[in-house]
Amino acid sequence: MSRILVVDDEASICWAFRESLGDEGHQVEVASSVEEGLAIAGRGSIDALVLDVRLPGRDGISAMGAFRERIGPAPIVVITAFGDLETAVRAMEGGAFDYLVKPFDLDRATGVVARALDARRPEAAAPAPATDARGPEALVGRSPAMQELFKRIALVAPADVPVLITGESGTGKELVALAIHRHGPRRNGPFVPVNLASVTPTLVERELFGHRKGSFTGATEDRPGLLEQAAGGTLLLDELGDLPPDLQVKLLRVIEHRTFTPIGETRPRPVDIRILAATNRSLGDLMAEGKFREDLYFRLSVFPIHLPPLSDRLGDIPDLVAHFLRLARLPGTDEARTTPALIEALRARPWAGNVRELRNAIEHAAIVARGRALAPEHLPPVGRPGSEAGRSAAEDLRAPIAAWARHQLADPASLAADPALYERFLDQVEPPLLQAVLDHCRDNRAAAAEILGIHRTTLRQKLRKYGIGGSSPSSEFGR
Repeated sequence: MSRILVVDDEASICWAFRESLGDEGHQVEVASSVEEGLAIAGRGSIDALVLDVRLPGRDGISAMGAFRERIGPAPIVVITAFGDLETAVRAMEGGAFDYLVKPFDLDRATGVVARALDARRPEAAAPAPATDARGPEALVGRSPAMQELFKRIALVAPADVPVLITGESGTGKELVALAIHRHGPRRNGPFVPVNLASVTPTLVERELFGHRKGSFTGATEDRPGLLEQAAGGTLLLDELGDLPPDLQVKLLRVIEHRTFTPIGETRPRPVDIRILAATNRSLGDLMAEGKFREDLYFRLSVFPIHLPPLSDRLGDIPDLVAHFLRLARLPGTDEARTTPALIEALRARPWAGNVRELRNAIEHAAIVARGRALAPEHLPPVGRPGSEAGRSAAEDLRAPIAAWARHQLADPASLAADPALYERFLDQVEPPLLQAVLDHCRDNRAAAAEILGIHRTTLRQKLRKYGIGGSSPSSEFGR
């Protein structure tokens, strides 16, 4: 039987752990504050500690050291309802066995405690230095997907091993790499990112390895490469899938032997760096096509991290919007307010550009709103004019339009007596077309007018004519 201490100011949490762990034969002690928990821990050995972060008075993270003095190497499981990257990092570096975010499944939580009791090998460490979570390089979100991301960053940051970061464009891969660097042992060294897709293939080797004077025509002086510039710190190879095959071999040697050879030299030089890699391409597909080395893939993906697309974390949109408004520093954004309608419209959008596209949309809306509360009509169009997304609604109507025309032309003799044929045609075609485009644009009428290629006033008149949508001018285009 193990003695487990649960420190949480929510009585329901304490009761649930006591009942569940008690049924498994453990002795469970509960406390509602750090002081009470420390007193219990001082009265006998503790085999595991479940510790909440937000507690009355002293918080759980700052008290981990004091608990460690009383419970020795017993594992600590941290739980919180306010998870962010800084909390995850401080918990892991403070010696936490695991990190749970409320609300959590009780069976999963007790399973974590059971694994902690089996392991009992945590190592205490000094808390990581705090940083401003509101800065432009912050990772923002409370969704389960982001909590898992925070945990993985906290786990791998101190390990000083290669990390492969994958995810769609605009999800924040460079921000994850920077977070790993800042919370790792090389935080005082340089962080050097390079986008391999933006460098001409013939120049990639020069950029990475550098060259010596006279090594080729035009090499009038020594030039250090990015490997040298990142010495003592971290090198991020962004868009890794674009690395030329001949350089993949050389990069593998850098990782395995920690040496490199500048162009024009024959002897390798030692280099002390951590290499992180990021890509939005499927390296599995590239390997199947023979365009990417398997040995390099496995060496770089010691600890893979995948970033979720924005569509998988729509619950983070309110926090992201508030964060981007703080960063915008545009006229009126200091007082900018959002509306429930705006958040609903944002959650309904197809975010092909992910978080980067959301930031652009919020800055656009803040400019258009001019200090007023942000509303859906202040957002930019969903699709670009002439794009496949913008044309799809109209293209879906081609078949029924053609069928209607053939039906009207079945009796040519009747056409002379029907000079209003074109008006009847518009009455048939325009309502479903307008409605389809409005549906595509999530009722953003400014975006719909842009896709249709007509003025907003014209669209307003047509919608009133056919009784489509609301009739209030203020609900249409943002006064």
